[in-house]
Amino acid sequence: MKVIFLPKVQEYYDNLEQILYEKGYFSFPESSKEYVKDLILDIKMNLPTKFKRPAPEHFDKYGKGMYYATFRKNKQTAWYAFFTKYNDNGKAIYLVRYIANNHTVAQHL
Repeated sequence: MKVIFLPKVQEYYDNLEQILYEKGYFSFPESSKEYVKDLILDIKMNLPTKFKRPAPEHFDKYGKGMYYATFRKNKQTAWYAFFTKYNDNGKAIYLVRYIANNHTVAQHL
């Protein structure tokens, strides 16, 4: 089993640390960085065991035939990892194509 991220998703993670700090969700840049690091690790370690749902058509712009899984980080925020699953010689590959949180995409789920 392997979880990989498209370059655009990795770029989003890199920017997310700064965005969360600048918007005042975290008081210190280190806290924001740790939050994003924890989110990435959670997805990498737990995506294969999470309950998955078919992604609605709205998300087809990121890839056809995707699924999504939910990662709750606190009472107010849940993150969604949208992915495609492939098999490579019997080994599962999870390609994360897009991520977002409930504050930005809940109306489409």
